[in-house]
Amino acid sequence: MNASPDLIALAQNTRQAALVLAQTAHEERNQALEIVAKGLTEAIPEILAANRTDCEEAEAEGISKPLYERLKLSESKLKATISGLDDLRRLPDPLGAVTLHRELDQGLILQRISCPLGVLGVIFEARPEALIQIVALALKSGNGAILKGGKEARRSCQILTAVIKNSLGATAVSPEVVQLLTTREEIRELLTLERELDLIIPRGSNEFVRYIQTHTQIPVLGHADGICHLYIDAEADPHKAVTIAVDAKTQYPAACNAIETLLIHREAAPALLPALAQALETKGVLLKGDEETQRLIACEAATEADWSAEYSDLILSIKVAESLEAALTHIQTYGSKHTEAIVTENPETARRFLNQVDAAGVYHNCSTRFADGFRYGFGAEVGISTQKMPPRGPVGLDGLVTYKYQLTGQGHIVADYGAGGKSFTHRDL
Repeated sequence: MNASPDLIALAQNTRQAALVLAQTAHEERNQALEIVAKGLTEAIPEILAANRTDCEEAEAEGISKPLYERLKLSESKLKATISGLDDLRRLPDPLGAVTLHRELDQGLILQRISCPLGVLGVIFEARPEALIQIVALALKSGNGAILKGGKEARRSCQILTAVIKNSLGATAVSPEVVQLLTTREEIRELLTLERELDLIIPRGSNEFVRYIQTHTQIPVLGHADGICHLYIDAEADPHKAVTIAVDAKTQYPAACNAIETLLIHREAAPALLPALAQALETKGVLLKGDEETQRLIACEAATEADWSAEYSDLILSIKVAESLEAALTHIQTYGSKHTEAIVTENPETARRFLNQVDAAGVYHNCSTRFADGFRYGFGAEVGISTQKMPPRGPVGLDGLVTYKYQLTGQGHIVADYGAGGKSFTHRDL
């Protein structure tokens, strides 16, 4: 499928506006964030009203519980997201940073300087607050953003975009740097714009992300699965184990950093599993377990498919592990390289877990729910990446900039160097 002339023109306008944005001063971009935050705050009643209508329609159409939880905007969630713009303003300018300053020869100076990626195409299901975070990060990092929210969040995204663009009209930043698409056909067209877009960022279910990854030649940043584990070691503190497990599963079960499987050492299981089960069931969690777990607590039988399941709901599979090595093997087999955690008071066991687990986030004695750009102090995030190449983990400002090499000479030519000619000095300045 080829993109329509209208969409190509929209993307080209966004790129042109982004080129201008990249040249603005840090203070101008920060001022734009401040004015956008003010505009969103003043529009909170209208934003929540639009979101309620979206939620009512989605509920009537039988939306799944996890997707509904991602769609719903509470006043506290909205205010917390807006406050992230203030945190973002306090971060250093990601543009123009000189990360290499080297003399190649006298008068021939090389610099490596950070610069924007260009234009981001961001496609997300539900999560209207993601639109605010993405736009804020794009503005701060000098990038344009073409956004496509899920149909279930149509009204929420439209009013958020309208408020943001209206706010930008009072700044040095062109409103054209932010664009909103509204139809599913436009997604397929957007994925063909290799010349106009520099990065695609999908946020949503694993099926959704995999679709994006397999239908475009544009680089894609994101993760398809969020299968996170909590391993409770034989030397775990019981109180920490219960508290962390409950938070990691129930604080926001629809999040990609909520645990889906709990692994517990065989020596700890008899004493600790009943307390864990009681605490989790009090929060409404449906438990599934392997045969050894079922002998210790009342729960449903876990199948092989459960170890690979991303429930995004109040469901948790439990497996008894005979050793740390067994837990590590299970995580290696079924984990999605997102976030993994261990509860233990043994520093050597913790060190082995932290060093051997291959994931974007590996935690000791804390909840996996900390895997978040805002909680990391990034101001916000455009998503979480589980790929090996950077950026990895929550992607904030640093993940939205690249760099260029700038070389300045005084008539230098390569023919003057080499055998019998001049030599490079390669002196860092």
